[in-house]
Amino acid sequence: MNTLPARHAGFTLLEVLVALAIVTVGMAALLSTLSMSADSVSYLRDKMFAEWVALNRIEEVRLGLQRPQTGKTDGEAELADRKWRWEQEVLETEVKGILRIDVRVRPTDAPGPKDSTWYTTLSGITGDALSTPKGDIDVFGEPPPQQDGPGGDDQPRNPRNPRNPQQPGPPPDDDAGAPETPPTGLGPTD
Repeated sequence: MNTLPARHAGFTLLEVLVALAIVTVGMAALLSTLSMSADSVSYLRDKMFAEWVALNRIEEVRLGLQRPQTGKTDGEAELADRKWRWEQEVLETEVKGILRIDVRVRPTDAPGPKDSTWYTTLSGITGDALSTPKGDIDVFGEPPPQQDGPGGDDQPRNPRNPRNPQQPGPPPDDDAGAPETPPTGLGPTD
């Protein structure tokens, strides 16, 4: 009988070291991915807050009681327990009486050069060519009740704008009575 010593099954030191190296590389890649994901979420949150600051600034200008001066201004605002730096530029437009407001925003503690790390830029318009509603036409309400005759007892009915006889409505459609024809090539074939 030939008795040879039985070989013990197991891993050698070299195999264990290779396995540990593979696990280490995998864990490093996973941690890097998680870190990048957290940074992206943080940046998107800050970008959303910067947009809110810009929208607030545009509304402050719009709600002001005087016409804004053209040119650049800057300042700081606080939102979500952080300070935000904004830069605003008011420009004339091609339409007389309308001004364009461009607002750029970034956190005051943002890394990088101060003039190149803007998180958002938003634009709005304001001016005296815009008017407030007068309230004489309720476009979302019910039409007025029909009175006797086409326009009631004392006023004629305006066929172009039946809701308000004093205001002109859209011009009448010349093709209102014409039958609708399908576009060429899309109708039924004979």
